[in-house]
Amino acid sequence: MTSPLANRSFRRLFAAQIFSLLGVGLLTVALSLAAYRIGGAEAGGQMLGMLLALKMVAYVVLAPLAETVLANVSRKRAMVLLDLGRMLLLVPMAFVTETWAVATLAFAFFVLSAGFTPLFQSIIPDVLPEEEAYTKALAWSRVAYTLEAVLSPVIAAALLNLASGETLFLAASLSFLGSVVALLVTSFPDRETADRKGPFLKRASLGLQIYARTPRLRGLFLLNLALSLTLAWVLVNSVVYAGERLGDAERFFPMLMAFYGLGAGLGAVVVPRLLKLTSERSVMLMGAYGFALAGAIFALLPPMPFPALAVIWAAFGVASSLVLTPGGLVITRSAVSADRAAVFAAQFSLSHAGWLVAYPLAGWLGGLASLETSLLILSVVGTVVATVGMSVWPADDPLRRDHSHPDLPADHPHLKLVPASGPHHRHIHDFHIDELHPTWTQGTV
Repeated sequence: MTSPLANRSFRRLFAAQIFSLLGVGLLTVALSLAAYRIGGAEAGGQMLGMLLALKMVAYVVLAPLAETVLANVSRKRAMVLLDLGRMLLLVPMAFVTETWAVATLAFAFFVLSAGFTPLFQSIIPDVLPEEEAYTKALAWSRVAYTLEAVLSPVIAAALLNLASGETLFLAASLSFLGSVVALLVTSFPDRETADRKGPFLKRASLGLQIYARTPRLRGLFLLNLALSLTLAWVLVNSVVYAGERLGDAERFFPMLMAFYGLGAGLGAVVVPRLLKLTSERSVMLMGAYGFALAGAIFALLPPMPFPALAVIWAAFGVASSLVLTPGGLVITRSAVSADRAAVFAAQFSLSHAGWLVAYPLAGWLGGLASLETSLLILSVVGTVVATVGMSVWPADDPLRRDHSHPDLPADHPHLKLVPASGPHHRHIHDFHIDELHPTWTQGTV
């Protein structure tokens, strides 16, 4: 099987993703340190939680709308313009000192990201239509997230030795310039579009409708929610933990997050091998339960030396990749090509709705109780949510489903494309929710 990196378009898109993620990572470190400097140990986590919640508001509300607005725009042009906008917004962040100004610029940045990320995710299966190549590409995509998690803290730490934390905003801007260049030299496949009719909001909600009517996608949402509840503690409170328990936030926070990134990279490498042995559902459950278990161990054991903490944070990274890596494959299997961008936008919006709850909850619990107790509580809640997800997403979940179309005429194009038999036009094919297949029960025999 040819590696996805043998595909020139994917290589360049992968490079653009690395640059983009690195920019986001540097921005996240800069915001984390700024929140800790402003809020201190008592309010730093809560302040960062609120900033990240602002990010989630933009993602949850605007992602489905952005997909519809950009549906008739060249994907290359749209992505380049969105990246340029993000790059330019980062520059003034290095110079403003008021909290409201940083928050306003950050929110505008997140608005552009809400349009960029789902569009980027929907292109990869068009570039790599073969499932095995796409599965490997998902692993490489997680590697890109890992590189961001590893390189961002390392680069941030190096920059902090030379300049103030505000410099990180300028470094993030330069990283987005690299993403723009990579996108400009990429050859994009033609977009397959569907005939979209009806009111704007109805078209914008298409992905959400498909999501709500597909059991495996509902399960995907719950497993993502279970992960966000526990992972939010790591993202919000690691900087506070490094400052309060380890005594030096600027030194130990980047190191902890680097070990998290190394674990995420290991998990991304393992996932394609696991998917050859078992289902996406089983792999994601393993990750959700594994993260909660690691969190409970950390919370219940006495204070650990740094090497043990490095192992725990690496375990968090492995578990997060087990949950997040298969998601793109689950979505691709659950929608026809013309609807894929809308479903990716729905996934982007719904998954970040979980973060909208998880970020402020992690910050609030971290301030109300001890850091360890708050993680234990979130681990228990995450386990419950993952168990509900397991019940919503059936273990027996075939892609091809035997179903009937008694209302369609015999000469309907769909019945010609996939020949049917009997008076009720019964046939079997990969089943997706669309206008001809409006409910999942239609595919149940």
